[in-house]
Amino acid sequence: MINFRLFILICVVISTNLYANDELIKEFSESLSRLSSEIEITGVEETPIKGIYQVLIGPDIIYMTRDANFVLKGEILDIGNRRNLTEDVRAENRINLLSSIKKDEYIEFSSNLNKHYIYVFTDVDCGYCRKLHLDVPELNAMGISVRYLAYPRTGVDSAIGEEMRNVWCADDRQLALTAAKNRERVNSRICDAPIARQYALGKKLGVSGTPAIFLENGRKLPGYIPPDELIKQISN
Repeated sequence: MINFRLFILICVVISTNLYANDELIKEFSESLSRLSSEIEITGVEETPIKGIYQVLIGPDIIYMTRDANFVLKGEILDIGNRRNLTEDVRAENRINLLSSIKKDEYIEFSSNLNKHYIYVFTDVDCGYCRKLHLDVPELNAMGISVRYLAYPRTGVDSAIGEEMRNVWCADDRQLALTAAKNRERVNSRICDAPIARQYALGKKLGVSGTPAIFLENGRKLPGYIPPDELIKQISN
C-alpha cells in the first residue's frame, strides 16, 4: 500500500511539474511573440539565479525573468564550480541532436581501439578538410573514430552538393569520399542521400565553416586541429 501511495504521489508531482512547465512556455511564448511571431520555445528550466529562467529556442539559449518582461542574452558562469552553465546546456543539446543521426547516414572511419569518436562536418572542396582527412589514419591509431557528415558550403543544390551526394550514394563510401577529397571524379549516382538533412543539422548546430568538429561530450571545435592537439582536447 505504501509503495502504491508513493507511486501516486510521484505521478502527481510529475504531472504538476509538466503542467507548470507548459504554462511557462505559453507565457514566455506570448511575450516573445511581440518581438517575432516565428520564435518557437522548445523548453524552459529554472536557473540557479532566483527569478531567472533558461529558455531554449532550438539550439539557442536565452534567459527571461519570471514576469516575462525582460530577456537576457549571455553566459551564466558558476564561479564556485568553475563551470559555464550555458555551454553545458549547449553541449547537451548538441549531443542529443548528433545522437539522433542514424549509423548508416554518416561515413565512419573506425578505429580498432574504439576509445573515442568525433563528428566532422566536411566539404570535399575544402583544403583544411583534406588536411584533416590525411590525419585520419593517425587519429584511428590514437583510438579516435571519425564520423563524417556532409556540409557543402556552397549549398545542397550546388555542384559540390551534387558531388557529395554521389559520395554518399557510392557502394564504397569511404573510398568515394577519399577520392573526392583528392579531386578525383566520383561516378554520378542517385539515392536518398542525407546531404540536405545533414546540412540543415549543421546550420542548427551553428556550423559556418568546415571542418567543424564535435566531440562526444558535445563540445564544438571549429576548424582544423592537429591530431596531438585534438587528443588533448578530447582528454580535457
